[in-house]
Amino acid sequence: MTETTTPARRVLVTGGAAGIGAAIARRCRDEGMEAVVIDRAGDGIIADLSNVDSTAAALEQALAGGPITSIVNNVGAVFPAAAEEQSLAELAAAWELNLRSAMQCTQALLPSMKDAGFGRIVTISSRAALGKELRSAYAATKAGLLGLTRVWALELGQYGITANAVAPGPIATELFAKANPADSPRTQAIIDGVPVKRIGTPEDVAHAAAYLLDERSGFVTGQTHYVCGGVTVGLSRV
Repeated sequence: MTETTTPARRVLVTGGAAGIGAAIARRCRDEGMEAVVIDRAGDGIIADLSNVDSTAAALEQALAGGPITSIVNNVGAVFPAAAEEQSLAELAAAWELNLRSAMQCTQALLPSMKDAGFGRIVTISSRAALGKELRSAYAATKAGLLGLTRVWALELGQYGITANAVAPGPIATELFAKANPADSPRTQAIIDGVPVKRIGTPEDVAHAAAYLLDERSGFVTGQTHYVCGGVTVGLSRV
């Protein structure tokens, strides 16, 4: 009798070479999935996800290895600036990387998901979508991701596909450090304002993403899961 093995479920993680994305990719592998990473660095598929053509080429390469039925839209950048100083170029860059790439990558995988009658879309938004100083471009695009998530949940549920968002609060990553200098009083105020009295870790976010990627989470869709140490309590609607 010949034993057969079921191929590991493939999950695409954008921006998975470092920080939250790398933690999610590791967690996916720990859960028995094959994590396909697209990033501008690292040992995965190298691409500039802020560029439409580069993104398309990377997606073609990813799908050449077989169907992909799960995605974590993680890649993003902050572009911190006051409202009157936020340039239109920065707004356009935030749109391309934070939001357009999520749309393009998800669209590319939908045929695989529909063929399988199963799909998991997890999009990394941010607590900043509720509003945060110096985050015009970032908050706008991260809020846009919540809108996409809700639309996808309504449209795709009939195919066995769920769509959910994870909205991290302050997480100890290189991206957070660049936007929030350690010696800034504003940064200390952020830390002091976390009810659990610590900054989150990439693994905290990966744990939430793993739950939403799980095959057993099929009755959870269109939701935003805040991973923020309680920062959003009193700010978001019940």
